[in-house]
Amino acid sequence: MLRSKIYDDPAEYAERQRWWVYAILMGVGGFYGAYTYTVRGGVFCNAQTANFVLFAMALGQAQWWKAVYFLIPMSAYFLGAVLSEWAMTSKRWKSPVHWETALIVVEMCVVLALGFLPESAPYQICQVAINFICSMQYNTFRAAQGIPMATTFCTNHLRQTGVFFCQALRSHERRHIKRMLAHVEMLAVFVLGGVVASVLCGYFQGRAIWAALIPLAALLGDLLLADLKEKDTP
Repeated sequence: MLRSKIYDDPAEYAERQRWWVYAILMGVGGFYGAYTYTVRGGVFCNAQTANFVLFAMALGQAQWWKAVYFLIPMSAYFLGAVLSEWAMTSKRWKSPVHWETALIVVEMCVVLALGFLPESAPYQICQVAINFICSMQYNTFRAAQGIPMATTFCTNHLRQTGVFFCQALRSHERRHIKRMLAHVEMLAVFVLGGVVASVLCGYFQGRAIWAALIPLAALLGDLLLADLKEKDTP
């Protein structure tokens, strides 16, 4: 009941645009951030702001090779955006499933492979891979039941929470409160994903990333069923 009050009528949207799809992806995004920071090099790979700052600092300090290194994750993020945009807009996409569903398959394959990396493996392998899939996820999933959202980082959700909180205070309109609660919900799920990753990494180290396969598998099953039903609908 509360969910229906926060978001628009789910019947008006495809399954891949439902709020719970974004909640799962936000939780997984929080998991990725805590995972790479805890056991894969002490960095966050969900977005690229930090890499651009470090790139600029390396240039300013004339550390040329260090600056070149930061081009690697930045390029991976760029490539993820390019490939996901091409897949979403290409008229050659003939698969019976939507790109969003196919992306979850790709993401699960990457997560599965990363879990097999030994602890001695260069951190950059995992970092670049997470950069790549986070970029594709961010570019592919853009709005949950009419509310624009990011699924791999929190900055915009926090900003939107502040914006709608202010608007709610001024106008006392329920629609502003609903939007604020939607973003608060996503922030909470992101934090939960980070908490789970922090706990599991303490026990399983690099293999902890396999835990992300559980919510991703549930999401994949739901999206596959929705795609098949949509295909069979006359």
